[in-house]
Amino acid sequence: MTELLELARRVAEQARPGEQIEAYVARGTTTSVKAYGGEVESLTSAESFGVGIRVVSGKRQGFAHCGTFDDAMVFDTLADARDNATFGEPDEFYGLAVPDGLPEPSLHLWRDELVSFPTVEKVALALELERATVGRDPRVTGVRTAIYGDSLGEVAIATSTGIAAHGRGTGCHLSVSALAVSGGETKIGGGVSVGRGPSELDVEEAATDAVDRAVRLFGAVKPPSQRLAVVFEPRLAATLLGIAGATLTGERVLKGRSPFADRLGEQIASPLLTLVDDPTDPRSFGADPFDGEGLATRRNVLIRSGVLQGFLHDTYSGRRAGTGSTASAVRGYASTPGVGCRALAIAPGSGSLDELVGGVDRGLLVQSLSGLHSGVNAVSGDFSVGAEGLMIRDGALAEPVREVTIASTLQRLLLGIRAVGSDLEWRPGGTGACTLVVEDVSLSGT
Repeated sequence: MTELLELARRVAEQARPGEQIEAYVARGTTTSVKAYGGEVESLTSAESFGVGIRVVSGKRQGFAHCGTFDDAMVFDTLADARDNATFGEPDEFYGLAVPDGLPEPSLHLWRDELVSFPTVEKVALALELERATVGRDPRVTGVRTAIYGDSLGEVAIATSTGIAAHGRGTGCHLSVSALAVSGGETKIGGGVSVGRGPSELDVEEAATDAVDRAVRLFGAVKPPSQRLAVVFEPRLAATLLGIAGATLTGERVLKGRSPFADRLGEQIASPLLTLVDDPTDPRSFGADPFDGEGLATRRNVLIRSGVLQGFLHDTYSGRRAGTGSTASAVRGYASTPGVGCRALAIAPGSGSLDELVGGVDRGLLVQSLSGLHSGVNAVSGDFSVGAEGLMIRDGALAEPVREVTIASTLQRLLLGIRAVGSDLEWRPGGTGACTLVVEDVSLSGT
């Protein structure tokens, strides 16, 4: 038994008759190295740890947390959670998760090579990333940021209802923003490489991506307003999926804040789209053997061939909906569980990005989106955001464009998908996305 799980169990064992106790114990370390001008601009390393305790008694819930593993403080925190429960409003759906018999998936999410990776090598990667980016194109005059970062985390959950779970994982990344100048114009492009261990990182991949994105938009113009096909490459498709996935949580549905709340079993997307949330897939950086309440994770199909199959739930929203949990609780030690997507992914279709672009007569290859927070209404589905990218004419990339607005609704965008690529790409946030081609989208320019 690990130190963290032992502590969680000791807390959970303090449950009194008629009371439920959950202990969530977490520990993690992070490192970040920033390079600039051939030198180390900053190097930070931090450790975090703490315990969150939830108490349910008399249909009331109390919560408290502390940033220490000291026994006296932890049990003082338990007393605070009990006290807080007495002030809570009663709710018939309060209650901890109970084991549902599903075994935890066997996932290898920990890399010993990261644990033993020397700080000097982390610094060297950040400096190498900056050098590779600046030396790739004469128009690149420098970088805004060149970063190596990593994290190692361990979590244990124990409850008086019989749950005992422990897991750990590692992750690291390289990210760079290239600064390119030509003809009085300045452009910025970003690149990233991610992995669970340093041997999985690719400096050339991150540098090439950043430079290509910076230089290909020189000479961008504002095009006339029109309706056309829009091509979302994987990183932008991941953004679109994240917006869609957020509308498919039980919490939003129960609050009436999802445009798909009453459409279960209906066609809400193109038949080409199958969307799953699968934390059991080790390729996703959101993979985890258990959720924020200790239930074994599972593959949840949200949309199959365009038809809405279901919503994501934690224990609370699952009880309210009468469906049970889908093991989709997300949290940290300083918060109570909520519902969230962990590893959204599109089922791949066919064709590379180049092949899909080749099938578009008139369209826009989107490179970046802006104004997502203000331009997307997750309740109504209204979608109006700024964009820049490259026009497509007769299957070939044409002039770069800027200062355009893409307007539609989330519902129409999903139904308008006419092609799904085979180029599945896993993004740092855990989403797996492919190139998407969406037809008949309004573009506002001049």
